[in-house]
Amino acid sequence: MRTIAVLAFDGMSPFHLSVPCLVFADWGEGRYDVQVFAEHPGRLRTNAGFDLHVDRDLAVLEAADVVILPSWEPHLPASEQLLDGIRAAHRRGATVVGLCLGAYLVAASGIADGRDVVTHWYWADDLQNRYDGIRVRADVLWSDHGDVVTSAGTASSLDCCLHLVRSHHGVEVAERLARRIVVAPHRSGSQAQYIPVPVAPDPSDDVIEKAMVWARERLDQPVSLDEWAAAVALSRRTFTRQFRARTGMSGQAWLLRQRVDRARLLLETTDHPIERVASASGFGSSAALRHHFHQLLGTTPQRHRQDFGAPTQHLTAV
Repeated sequence: MRTIAVLAFDGMSPFHLSVPCLVFADWGEGRYDVQVFAEHPGRLRTNAGFDLHVDRDLAVLEAADVVILPSWEPHLPASEQLLDGIRAAHRRGATVVGLCLGAYLVAASGIADGRDVVTHWYWADDLQNRYDGIRVRADVLWSDHGDVVTSAGTASSLDCCLHLVRSHHGVEVAERLARRIVVAPHRSGSQAQYIPVPVAPDPSDDVIEKAMVWARERLDQPVSLDEWAAAVALSRRTFTRQFRARTGMSGQAWLLRQRVDRARLLLETTDHPIERVASASGFGSSAALRHHFHQLLGTTPQRHRQDFGAPTQHLTAV
């Protein structure tokens, strides 16, 4: 069981506090122990007109596996006691996660110096001006360096927390959790924070969403860009432009990630041979599957199955 330490502070948004608490809640499966803490425990105000009572203090950081900083007040100086606690947890091997404006605490602690830090696009320039030792990104949803994870605001905090569940327990567990809390199972961290063109008010008119559904239904088949664009009655050029504007990545890059996720799910939930998994997820050969697993995940299909696969007696055909 992993211990998740979540920071609360006076005047914070209850939404930001609730996101990690919701995602990492026990759910009766004993995977996480969520411990909300505060630098000064007791009664804390929220910006929503009600108060919280928090019992735990900074001592929680001494044993946490993951430290989540779900937000911060940019104009509020962080105390050295809080920053020292974050640094000590990081040195000990804990993963430090800055959600939304929690990136300010990550930056102030110095644990991300020389690396990318993601935050809400509105505050990106301010964060960069204050901390020149980091590279602030406002064009993606989240960034994972292994020991330090940061994300953009509000809904992308959910994406980032679900990404952590995927990293800890695999695709199948994360998708089951996403269904429980009724959110999209996965948005890639490289997806754009905001969309420069409006989403169609009527979902039936959203051609890019239609294209995504069409492609997901054919992951085991070759999909050319021309065929994909034609399926939603767009020219290749228009489709390519609209897809990148909507997702922040090319159609082929998005499709590759979908294929890898399909392969991960099959490895976790079936005992199919690797060659069959490769075919069912559209890679064509086990060599191609191993290549993309190594490039995107830094591991092998066999190792992923060892780490996240269900016991043989629980495997089901997919």
